[in-house]
Amino acid sequence: MLEQFPPSDAVGFAALAERHGFSGVMATDHFQPWVPRQGQSSHVWSVLGAIGERTRGDFGPGATTPTFRTHPAVVAQASATLAAMHPGRHWLGIGSGEALNEHIVGQYWPEAPERINRMFEAIDVIRKLFTASLAGRDVRHAGPNFKLESTRLWTMPAKAPEILVATAGPVTARRAGAVADGLITTSGPIERIEALLARFREGARESGRDATRMPKVLQLHLSWAATDEEAMRNALLEWPIGGMRFGRSDIRSPFEFEQLARTVRPEDFTGSMVVSADPERHRAEIQRHLDLGFDRIYLHNVGRNQADWIEAFGREVLPGLRA
Repeated sequence: MLEQFPPSDAVGFAALAERHGFSGVMATDHFQPWVPRQGQSSHVWSVLGAIGERTRGDFGPGATTPTFRTHPAVVAQASATLAAMHPGRHWLGIGSGEALNEHIVGQYWPEAPERINRMFEAIDVIRKLFTASLAGRDVRHAGPNFKLESTRLWTMPAKAPEILVATAGPVTARRAGAVADGLITTSGPIERIEALLARFREGARESGRDATRMPKVLQLHLSWAATDEEAMRNALLEWPIGGMRFGRSDIRSPFEFEQLARTVRPEDFTGSMVVSADPERHRAEIQRHLDLGFDRIYLHNVGRNQADWIEAFGREVLPGLRA
């Protein structure tokens, strides 16, 4: 979470995690932190470049938004560059965005259906650029939201990065199955996740593809510390977002989130993330999601105790997981 740590620290934690058995990194694309206390929000593409140099595993932005702050052609260029520098390691996660980050350019902030349509058009632009550039030709695009004059990407890897769509909605998951290379979602009630994966499979089947061969990725928030009390304190102070049981895509300011965070209570985390000092509870929660069919699970411990957590999970949790 680049909202929580200076970029050099984030890169160092990624390298430390790899030394303790973790195999990849998902980084957030934020312009602002969720709450002022988090205190950071570095540029994701700069940090990913450094992570690529310090690690050997896979890496990508959990959900960059190529629809408001950044034109999809620029996102395509950034992604292709990373993939050219680190063949076979970089993937591109795309989401429909939140006002917290996207409103800063002063555009009208649309309702969710329009944001989602813009996202899928952006994917179309990026896909066209990847495909045409690999074939050595120019491409153009004229759609309801984006224009692209005749051009190509001059720096490309031998194979285009995978495009994964980040969503928690079943309708978007079905569209993702039809047009994207894979799915990213967050933890939640098992019934919701099962329905989401089922709709993703439907979309893949309708487009003549096999969903079992497509990446299904989970971002799993958790709070681990030396004691249960410290784990809960970390959750309340550092990640009150995890206890907010309402839509937040229209909230524009970290200071608004700070006011809302005052209403979050310990019981609000029940069912949304495990808050515990017991490594076995966390291992069981991770395994439960692996058993649902996820191929990769990226873990986010919400506290500042990153080094202790990485070492503890590398020693006590990761060895007990079954793919």
